[in-house]
Amino acid sequence: MTTVIELEVLRDALGLLKDREQVAERLLESSAKHSFDPDTELDWEAPVEEGKWFWPPELVSLYDTPLWRKMSEEQRMDLARHEAASLASLGIWFEIILMQLLVRHIYDKSLTSNHVRYALTEIADECRHSMMFARMIQKGGAPAYPVSKLNHNLARVLKTVSTTPGSFACTLLGEEILDWMQRLTFPDERVQTLVRGVTRIHVIEEARHVRYAREELRRQMVTAPRWEQELTRISSGEAARVFSIAFVNPQVYTNVGLDRREAVAQVKESGHRREIMQSGAKRLTDFLDDIGVMRGVGRRLWKSSGLLA
Repeated sequence: MTTVIELEVLRDALGLLKDREQVAERLLESSAKHSFDPDTELDWEAPVEEGKWFWPPELVSLYDTPLWRKMSEEQRMDLARHEAASLASLGIWFEIILMQLLVRHIYDKSLTSNHVRYALTEIADECRHSMMFARMIQKGGAPAYPVSKLNHNLARVLKTVSTTPGSFACTLLGEEILDWMQRLTFPDERVQTLVRGVTRIHVIEEARHVRYAREELRRQMVTAPRWEQELTRISSGEAARVFSIAFVNPQVYTNVGLDRREAVAQVKESGHRREIMQSGAKRLTDFLDDIGVMRGVGRRLWKSSGLLA
């Protein structure tokens, strides 16, 4: 990657970087026009719809495996309900981490800048999203699925020591794969109306968050010292490995009456699941490759996660 820094004009492999304040100003304008209050926007009192899925079947982890073909339609739909709760739980965990990373990012920056103002706006979005996901879990009747203690504590270390470019690389990891799945979910009429509404709100508001994180990661990868760039490559690769393991809590299989070990093994061997996860990550991995994140040990970690072909 060729990098030129001259007179505050920054360029990377994707071209000139836009002015940080102008980007934030546009995002603030979009936030003013397209922000939602899930408590009033969605009908939480409506009954659960019989015969509708909580998650598109093609996105359920066991889809098209031998075990899936043995399952009844009722059991498949129940697994989808539990996986929706598992993903929502993962989303809450991730958004709490993201809010802390954003607060750390703006701590030393001008409090009157558009850049900081937008970060605070995004934190407010994420607060609403976390509450929305929690309410959706409760409405669906499945339990919450916290990540393992190991991953919970690994994230505690990550959010404490992560440098700025690493923070934004991990932000995009959590946002873009779920966003890809949700873009398939909210127009799908087979899915519960409430779930479609939740995913629609999240997709619209997350588009701004992705833009903010992408622009800032590009800037950080241009201006960061070499050691920090390399640390970002390794930390994002390790985050990808943890994220792929934590994506669906294996307790969901036990809770719908399946053999947990057999289910986990079949998911690992599933070509369909591998294609889904890599398709969901492709836009992100292409972007990270373009800006120089996908190199060396970091790239090998991304491959071991199963998110990079």
